[in-house]
Amino acid sequence: MVAHSVEKIFGIKIVSEKNYEHALTHPSYTKNKGLPYGECYERLEFLGDAVLKLAVSNILYREYPDYTEGQMSKIRSIIVSDAVLAKIADEIGLSSLIIADSHEVKQGIKKLESVTACAFEAVLGAYFLDGKFNELLEVLEHLFKNYIVEVDNNFEKYNAKAILQEYTQGKTKETPVYKLVETQGAEHNKTFLVEVSYRGEVIATGSGKSKKDAEQHAAYSACEKLGVVNDSK
Repeated sequence: MVAHSVEKIFGIKIVSEKNYEHALTHPSYTKNKGLPYGECYERLEFLGDAVLKLAVSNILYREYPDYTEGQMSKIRSIIVSDAVLAKIADEIGLSSLIIADSHEVKQGIKKLESVTACAFEAVLGAYFLDGKFNELLEVLEHLFKNYIVEVDNNFEKYNAKAILQEYTQGKTKETPVYKLVETQGAEHNKTFLVEVSYRGEVIATGSGKSKKDAEQHAAYSACEKLGVVNDSK
């Protein structure tokens, strides 16, 4: 049973098993089987998204008493991103539990960041409905604490696009332009190459497993070249 596997991963007793099956069911499966909309992860993901933000906010508020609302918000936006959630879902073995249409599985849907992130949040929603929020807070702190420290210590790398845009607008009121120049690899394991230009001149390139990641890497490289950030980290 999917619910039993989730219980082993999180170490929290499950009450309503059906919710966890729904939390890990991709819409392609319910559509193919003609099942009700509520039996895929989308509604639970909506709830889980709020649970996750509250949990991360709680950690940041407690662990960083000197940080402003703006500083905490910026860190939280990175921590709750699909990229981080997908990494955690893979690390704990949650991704392998996703139920999807057989064709989508063959195409590698379980490896897509957006899908694994949604499933992760949906499981949080299911636990919330089980009345396990306090237990969930402890588990999420364990799962996210290292990521929060990493982002806090290397914030410029994770927020490079915003830093670069602030710099260029301060200089000329113009913003950087990102262009996808190449995509490599199979559908489920693509690598994106992006270049960033400023005032018509390409200043850096970056690659990543998503266009967003590639843009961040390109932006950070540009920030280094322009002397906007300290590249010693």
